[in-house]
Amino acid sequence: MASGSAPLVFAQGKNDIALLPQMANRHGLIAGATGTGKTVTLRVLAERFSRIGVPVFLADLKGDLSGLPLPGGENPKVKERVQKLGCSDFTFEGYPVVFWDVFGEQGHPVRTTITEMGPLLLSRILNLNEIQSGVLSLVFKIADDNGLLLLDQKDLRAMAQFTGENADRFKTQYGNISAASIGAIQRNLLALEEQGGEKFFGEPALNLEDFLQNDPQGRGIINIMAADKLMQSPRLYATFLLWMLSELFEGLPEIGDPPKPRLVFFFDEAHLLFGDIPKVLEEKIEQVVRLIRSKGVGVYFVTQNPLDLPETVLGQLGNRVQHALRAFTPRDQKAVKAAAETFRINPTLDVVKAITALEVGEALISVLDEKGSPTPVERAYIYPPRSRLTPLTAEERLKFVEGSALFGHYEKAADRESAFEKLRAKAGEKEIESELPLPSRRPSSGGKSQVEVLVGAMVKSAAHAIGSQIGRQIIRGVLGSILGGKR
Repeated sequence: MASGSAPLVFAQGKNDIALLPQMANRHGLIAGATGTGKTVTLRVLAERFSRIGVPVFLADLKGDLSGLPLPGGENPKVKERVQKLGCSDFTFEGYPVVFWDVFGEQGHPVRTTITEMGPLLLSRILNLNEIQSGVLSLVFKIADDNGLLLLDQKDLRAMAQFTGENADRFKTQYGNISAASIGAIQRNLLALEEQGGEKFFGEPALNLEDFLQNDPQGRGIINIMAADKLMQSPRLYATFLLWMLSELFEGLPEIGDPPKPRLVFFFDEAHLLFGDIPKVLEEKIEQVVRLIRSKGVGVYFVTQNPLDLPETVLGQLGNRVQHALRAFTPRDQKAVKAAAETFRINPTLDVVKAITALEVGEALISVLDEKGSPTPVERAYIYPPRSRLTPLTAEERLKFVEGSALFGHYEKAADRESAFEKLRAKAGEKEIESELPLPSRRPSSGGKSQVEVLVGAMVKSAAHAIGSQIGRQIIRGVLGSILGGKR
């Protein structure tokens, strides 16, 4: 294993180009048109980080990355590149990998709870408008105030139904609750369920500490999330990765600028994150990217064009790898020129001309030096990966999944008592009471309606639970009362 402070040599121009571990948490960008080598660059960087003991998270959109746990050697183009670059000490090797899958089919299931996802991110998944998002936030608030846990989709459906049925009772305290908005929430929850949503909301929820592991040799675990099926719902894919990023921000302690990152997070197809999002969400994303550096997390956005990202985010990405862009139209030419302007000038290199002339696996690269300043842009070839480029077979993948130390922990879903069960129990009590003769009914409702009795019982139950983990009002952090919750 390489030294944790040794430069990570990953490309060769006139000289070797290396990423400094102490600057790797200053974030990065891998950009380029389809088929120009972005995925191989991502793979090579992941291998380099793993070798110095840095865990990695990445999403595998097409199954291309599943061969990482096995040594390569089967691809003639890799051998050709090794010879071309004169890699005298090059050896093939596999890397420690843990496979994950939101749907639990190609890796350990990845779940979160409705509460942890939070109302704004959930609104984005459900494609709600501003008014509907406001009503969803009220549903969360009413659940919080009454000690009702929202863990899975049936909890949220039950809570939305209860809120809608008792909208008049909640109006004074919480404001108007539109029946049409409740209906829209319920319809979109049903659509999400048809996409498999019930599989990724529930418990046991993902413990992100499981991403931050090393193997017995000290190499960082490469966490690969199968995303081929998830990418069929691009908004869901982008929002789910954003949730992971925000949870890392909330959960990890401040460590300043460490000698190497605690985790490197690759956000592939990053343009999906910023398409048609509310301004408040874009601002929060920018805030997380800016501040998560101090938690020791490096975020590397992978996209086709640097202009896919907002300037406030792009300006924070100090380590850049730009593969070829195409310039078939005036709009394309404008994008090429804009991409060239994001680099520190190299007087010996015509960057605009070079971007359209790069070969597959070749890139324009600028990294941060030891003082944190970007180096002049250089034209270079990415070193070949050491792991197997051919994807794993289903049988090979299953062997790695079942051989993981985590196997068995996430595979069995749990369903503890939460909002759905409590509301159903209260509704059952209400039905029983309505069937009893008046003298035998429970006393001292004080003339209140059955709904008032139900709401009162909920409030008393919540008050009784104050101080307990379940009963405390849910705390939401930096992506905070706006974005989502902690357990």
